[in-house]
Amino acid sequence: MANDSQRVKEQALSDFSKYISPMKVRTMKAAGLDIIEDRREGACVWDITGTKYIDCQTGSGIMNVGRHSREIVDALKKALDTYDIGVFLLCSKPKADLAKKLAEITPGDLKCTVFGVGGGEANDAAIKIARGHTMKKEIIYTDRAYHGHTGFALSAIGRDAYREPFGPLMPGFTMVPFGDLGAMKKAITADTAAVILEPIQGEGGINIPPDDYLAGVRALCDEHETLLIFDEVQTGFARTGRMFASEHWGVVPDIMTVAKSLGGGLYPISATIFKEDIQDFFIPHPFIHLSTFGGSDLGCMVGLAVIDYITKHDLPAHAEEMGRRFRAGFDGLLKEYPGLLLEVRQKGLMMGLQFTNESIGPRLTRKMADRGVIAIYTGNDPSICRLMPPLVIAPDEVDTVLTALADSLKELSREAGLGAND
Repeated sequence: MANDSQRVKEQALSDFSKYISPMKVRTMKAAGLDIIEDRREGACVWDITGTKYIDCQTGSGIMNVGRHSREIVDALKKALDTYDIGVFLLCSKPKADLAKKLAEITPGDLKCTVFGVGGGEANDAAIKIARGHTMKKEIIYTDRAYHGHTGFALSAIGRDAYREPFGPLMPGFTMVPFGDLGAMKKAITADTAAVILEPIQGEGGINIPPDDYLAGVRALCDEHETLLIFDEVQTGFARTGRMFASEHWGVVPDIMTVAKSLGGGLYPISATIFKEDIQDFFIPHPFIHLSTFGGSDLGCMVGLAVIDYITKHDLPAHAEEMGRRFRAGFDGLLKEYPGLLLEVRQKGLMMGLQFTNESIGPRLTRKMADRGVIAIYTGNDPSICRLMPPLVIAPDEVDTVLTALADSLKELSREAGLGAND
């Protein structure tokens, strides 16, 4: 049986390499993560050969309610008994129900929703809505930002490697340093339609802003009649210990985008949620922005089940509690390995480990994989390892991850010729 599963795995990797991406297969093999996902449950995934891993990558936050959550699976099965995806031009009760629920749980006076399929599409919609509503052209974004690879969103990515092969990009986009209010103040003009920000940068390396930053940007936007867009695609739905990360600072945007975990790891859906007065833009042209599969009836019913699960199981509180457990372990490692581990960036279960050089991230990824943990360095900065496990992770699983991390750092320290506390 083991030989059979190994043959199946080798054939799947061969076919993936031949028909999809040989470089992805090569990269994953080098990282020790040439996994063919099979069984999925809670915080864990099993390779088709039976090897178990604790998943601390989760597609950058897709699996907040866990891998293959039984409650969400049951909700989707129930939906399939009656519904298909629906016809996107027609009204439907699942769409109305989810939009109403989003209005109830999002901060402040966010009320109206446009649905999509993925985060990039949601951010495209946000930028289009901002330009259409304000009749202004300029969009300000930040360095190291990540908002997706689609048209408008690609122009707001703060990393040249993602952008350069596809130029010229959309005009009217200006980049400023993340966390720098002075730079933001200089950049905003009378023609700035919107500022788009991640409250905490994910792909950029779990960059947490200064405490006065989001409120300062809000004030600048108000002063210049500029809309503020918060991209909560990674940070939303309890990831940081609050339902939405912006609640840590008490700042309400004009537009918020969500995706990833709204689909529960089972059905893709995204939402662009905005204040009611912005709805005026759609009154003369209600069909100006459409998405064939966005807000499908199946996706909306899954989204409702996800929100219900998060609320019923109080995942914000659990994420905060497990985050504190992780932090206690990280603090010990900071003291023990100062020559390797430079800084911990964390809100709840959105965690980034900053190491002293770029070689450590890829090497740590391999060592963690060898110990049964999926933990991958960030694309923007290989010196940073990002940890975003399912929010249902249990205390003993947190301890397993911390043990794997301690053993990996011990091995890296020995390879680097560092002594204890070096």
